[in-house]
Amino acid sequence: MCGITGFLDTRREMTDAELKAVVIRMSDAIVHRGPDDSDEWTDASAGVSFGFRRLAIVDLTPTGRQPMISASGRYVMVFNGEIYNYGEMRNELISHGAKFRGTSDSEVMVEAIDAWGLVPSIKRFNGQFAFALWDRKERVLHLVRDRVGVKPMYYGWFGKILLFGSELKCLRAFPGFSVEIDRDALALFVRHNYIPAPYSIYQNVYKQIPGTILSFPFDRAGFLPEPEVFWSARGAVEAGLANPFTGTLTEAEEQLDALLRESVRLRMMADVPLGAFLSGGVDSSTIVALMQAESSRPVKTFTIGFYEDEYNEAEHARKVAAHLKTEHTELMVTPQEAQAVIPKIPALYDEPFSDSSQIPTYLVSWMTRQHVTVSLSGDGGDELFAGYNRYFWGNDIWSKIGWMGSGLRGALAGGMRVLSPNTWDGLFRALKPVIPASLRVPSAGEKMIKMADVVSVDSPQSLYYRLVSHWKDPDQLVRGGKEPLTPLTDRSTWPNIPDFTRWMMYMDLITYLPDDILAKVDRASMGVSLEARVPYLDDHRVIEFAWRLPMSMKIQNGQGKWILRNILYKYVPRELIERPKMGFGIPINTWLRGPLRDWAEDLLDEQRMRAEGFFDPEPVQKMWREHLAGTHNNQYYLWDILVFQEWLRAQVPRM
Repeated sequence: MCGITGFLDTRREMTDAELKAVVIRMSDAIVHRGPDDSDEWTDASAGVSFGFRRLAIVDLTPTGRQPMISASGRYVMVFNGEIYNYGEMRNELISHGAKFRGTSDSEVMVEAIDAWGLVPSIKRFNGQFAFALWDRKERVLHLVRDRVGVKPMYYGWFGKILLFGSELKCLRAFPGFSVEIDRDALALFVRHNYIPAPYSIYQNVYKQIPGTILSFPFDRAGFLPEPEVFWSARGAVEAGLANPFTGTLTEAEEQLDALLRESVRLRMMADVPLGAFLSGGVDSSTIVALMQAESSRPVKTFTIGFYEDEYNEAEHARKVAAHLKTEHTELMVTPQEAQAVIPKIPALYDEPFSDSSQIPTYLVSWMTRQHVTVSLSGDGGDELFAGYNRYFWGNDIWSKIGWMGSGLRGALAGGMRVLSPNTWDGLFRALKPVIPASLRVPSAGEKMIKMADVVSVDSPQSLYYRLVSHWKDPDQLVRGGKEPLTPLTDRSTWPNIPDFTRWMMYMDLITYLPDDILAKVDRASMGVSLEARVPYLDDHRVIEFAWRLPMSMKIQNGQGKWILRNILYKYVPRELIERPKMGFGIPINTWLRGPLRDWAEDLLDEQRMRAEGFFDPEPVQKMWREHLAGTHNNQYYLWDILVFQEWLRAQVPRM
């Protein structure tokens, strides 16, 4: 794991010394991604410069250093990630005469590409990766990003110079870098709380779409290639639907158990200390249980807790850890410690990103890094095995409202809005004794108001869009902004998926998962020099098998992740797991009325916002007044604005 950066100067005017000086400046901007070592490679005749920051995980010797050059001299590569099946490929290459200087996966990658070609090799890579490959023979720069977007890649033209890197920090470090904020991307941000690929917060700077190769000839300034797709979620979904699993639930459990055990076993290989995040929920508990089954020693597990019961999962994690006999470490976080992370957010995330679970994710990563260098994570279980409430409520909601005319749906929505979120919460508290535990959800009043927003929609797809939206009219909020098409709104890109639940799961897999969940985990973990591995996601075999499974193996009796639960219950008693799903959240709601109020007042000041010129302050001020009065919980809307404002304050001196 590491950080990579570099550039292609089509002018070819710099000397090797100048190329090196610039790329060192760029790679130094991401030293947190690789504090153990650094190196550079340049070719003035081609205008190419690569920079590398190393977090040593496999092959800690100098032979594992990058940039990596193939034995033939044709290929030069900088690589961020891990290839878990490199040993198998290494043996195959040796059997055909290849010779290796060391034991790193990066050396296997360049030799595989030299022997088998770029696309055939990538299709064999099992892991997480983003890499830049310079072909000295064809004089082409290839940028490659893994199948689901575990590892990041940014790129963009700055005049006649193509810049790329693991984070926007690399690009901003290029001398004279100057860009404008993309107001269309800002409109997307306030809808989703993240900026979806291929957009970034800057005009003409892009995130690479997962599962693609971008190829830039050395002499075509400004050229933006059509992405070459080597794997797509759409392809995996369509293949799974065309070739569904036809065995029994028991047979499916056996195959999935074997796949996950293999994925976990491969991801436990490292030459440094390794552990796992553990929340006590289904996804992380399954990963830890399989790790412990593969290990002769107690697995190191880590969790954080909060003193507010509504947000505290530490007790659940503690019980699972005790049952599995892991070496468990727990950190109880005070509100002051959590709030102290807020000033770090602009530097961590580079661009506006307002999923508030970024704060506990950073804290658990920081605590974990005090003990290990690699941590396995349970991310992806919800998207693959139907864990989110919307998956099994979506069809139910639409079946109950779809037959209504628009007028009746509007009246129903209006009736739901008559009560404030606080009043709804009081009503649900009073009814708690008669509501089944599986149907109790935190912040029920807030969810009722959100439900009022969705019952007036005209299609199931519009219902989902409302469910995953924050601000409903970003074009009215963001001055000069207009939302561009995304996979959620461009119907021409939608695959033919026969049911609404699987359609939602597919959309989450290509949008929310890479651009929110995986971005959050990458920046939080790499921000403290910790490698996070995701066995559900960076092994494409698991994804492809999951999409072959019928929905009856994922959702039963109003409960998601059915098959995953059955596997987990072989290792952990059901009573330790069965409880309402709890998000990885924090009480932003109350903090904004208390310790964060002055900070928020400053950033939301009407005159300040008018002078900056990005938002219409009137709807923001209305949200703020309602929130302070306690009549509405507007934390999500306000957090979007506050995160952007804090990010803007941090960026202004450099823009």
